[in-house]
Amino acid sequence: MLKLLSYLLTVIFFLLFGLVLVIFHPIQWICLNGFGYNAHKKSVSILNWFIMRCTNVLGTRYSFRNKQNIPTDRPLIIVTNHQSMYDIPPIIWYMRKYHPKFVSKIELGKGIPSVSYNLRHSGSALIDRKDPKQSIAELQKLGSYIEANNRSAVIFPEGTRSRNGVPKPFRTTGLKVMMKKAPSALIVPISINNSWKLLQYGKFPMGLGSHVTFEVHPPIANQGNADEIIAQVENQIVSGVKNK
Repeated sequence: MLKLLSYLLTVIFFLLFGLVLVIFHPIQWICLNGFGYNAHKKSVSILNWFIMRCTNVLGTRYSFRNKQNIPTDRPLIIVTNHQSMYDIPPIIWYMRKYHPKFVSKIELGKGIPSVSYNLRHSGSALIDRKDPKQSIAELQKLGSYIEANNRSAVIFPEGTRSRNGVPKPFRTTGLKVMMKKAPSALIVPISINNSWKLLQYGKFPMGLGSHVTFEVHPPIANQGNADEIIAQVENQIVSGVKNK
């Protein structure tokens, strides 16, 4: 019965979700081209707040726990496990004062209203997984960008999302590249739970009643042995994932 209900609610969700993306595409363009970076950044934050509200139609709830005193005057490398595309809007909204930029696959840089425009124009890294040279160059550029502007980069080191919530082993190359290019950055681990349940049946219908939680762990200075730091970050993240 619940799955049958999910078909109806998923249709309503996609109609609202698509409408939000279409509305905010020209808003982003006007904000960026008419008023500059800060206006564009605010429009993106509000866009992602609305995306979260769209998922409320599915009974989705969000809890974002951040007890850390994280400074805004130095760059951050936000490292988190990855369970679905719905990991992203809460990070953008709740971490908005840190100006999060994402490491994303290049395919998302075109064809999706609002989303593609933001990825192309906000400073995020669009990587081609089939072209290691291009990927490294994009990661280097993002690392240098956050170092120069005291902003944050968000990276999902698993490389692809977990379909059952169980974290995949971290791929460390991209994280090492950004750590090298942003030596003053704090590493901020975040554990995500239950976002995978939104896609437990696949892309259609959506799962109902998910309580998606985020836990921000104490930041770690980007000093010392990179492998040891990454292992510590991975352990913190995995320890906070309940589906493992």
